[in-house]
Amino acid sequence: MLMDFARAAAALKCAGGEIAGAFSSVCIDSRKVSRGALFVALTGDKTDGHRFVEQAFQRGAAGVLVERDKAAAYRLAEIAAARGVPLLSVENTLSGLQTLAAVYSDNFPNLLRIGLTGSSGKTTTKEIAIAMCAAEKRVIGNEGNLNSETGLPLSLFTIREEHEIGIFEMGMNKRGEISSLAHILRPKIALITNIGSAHIGCLGSVQEIALEKKAIFSEFTGCETALIGKDSDFAALLAKDVRGKVVFWGESCAARLPAQSRGLHGWEIDWKGVKVNFPLPGIHNLRNAFAAAAIAAEAGVTDDAIRAGFTAARALFGRGEILEGDVTVVRDCYNANPESAAAAIDMCDGVSWQGRRIYVLGSMLELGDESERRHGELAEKLARSRADYVFLYGAEMAGAFSALQAAHSGKNLYYTNDIDELRELLQRTAVKGTLVLLKGSRGCALERAWD
Repeated sequence: MLMDFARAAAALKCAGGEIAGAFSSVCIDSRKVSRGALFVALTGDKTDGHRFVEQAFQRGAAGVLVERDKAAAYRLAEIAAARGVPLLSVENTLSGLQTLAAVYSDNFPNLLRIGLTGSSGKTTTKEIAIAMCAAEKRVIGNEGNLNSETGLPLSLFTIREEHEIGIFEMGMNKRGEISSLAHILRPKIALITNIGSAHIGCLGSVQEIALEKKAIFSEFTGCETALIGKDSDFAALLAKDVRGKVVFWGESCAARLPAQSRGLHGWEIDWKGVKVNFPLPGIHNLRNAFAAAAIAAEAGVTDDAIRAGFTAARALFGRGEILEGDVTVVRDCYNANPESAAAAIDMCDGVSWQGRRIYVLGSMLELGDESERRHGELAEKLARSRADYVFLYGAEMAGAFSALQAAHSGKNLYYTNDIDELRELLQRTAVKGTLVLLKGSRGCALERAWD
């Protein structure tokens, strides 16, 4: 069974809840409920999980966690009683889910819990760190980027007795979220990949973003370790008053680790005298690899395991994938912010290429009042880039297009807010031997422009 709720009951009482029994899994999507699962009915902006309790029961749910007022409104007690399964009530099901996840993870005191956050590179760093540690240890982590206030708790429910290390990323899109996630995970090792302007629209400044990310250390009691990039402009701020050991990582404090670029095929890294191939291109991915190595070293794995992880690294969907063919596509469109967009342009500029270069940039979202300025700065970078063609997509890119036109960069410039028009234009322009960069926020779904 997944958990013994006898321990969870005491924790839930402080939220006015009561719970008993045992379940095979925990699920928040009624369509994915399996037999024996606990279905947690969350209330969202667009839908209410309490509407799907009957569907969860039909799929074999052995219990449902609901909000007390919604249970009455939807007459859920009658539905549960008719099926002879428990209806478990709390004031807030999101808080209940998070509390259960924290209590459940306490069942594994020998698990080394590692958390990481940052403005970009979280998922790539996590996957590389998992590859390094998995060479010698039994490791668990978030699936994909299940790193939110619901994704992290669900990930913790996948921990099993055999796991020795858990590596979990933490994302945020509102103030206070990292602190909440740190309270759930209570990491023994925590790393910040970088500080950038992603989500500046909800936090207001890069310094506020740094303080929000720093909350990953908020549950430290004195025996934990904070891993901070030495080259970060906010290194001193992030390290100040941390209760525990602070370790700085990064190229400048690892001069013994030279790396030679192999263009789109990644890097050759000299890790303590032994050369290994790291297949992900771009200086940003090299930094991600060094961050992962810092995690692995702190977790106690050997240099051989770290080398194996470098070699085993693979790009995830939309995160710097290199699709080679008559046209070579850098599909880096899972997400975008000013720093990651600049890094993608630098990477493509740095590649030796004989054919055309087409850089397709989609809107960078969640920048708030900074959006116009940040898109304008991106236009300046594109004007200086080695692109022969620049295609801009999305409403937020309209101003950047005007700025590029005014710059008289000599590039072929196009702007559209129609994905079909973009696709047709790109297919027509990308002749054999062309290098195409696709970079934009997830809301743009730029992969639709080329498949």
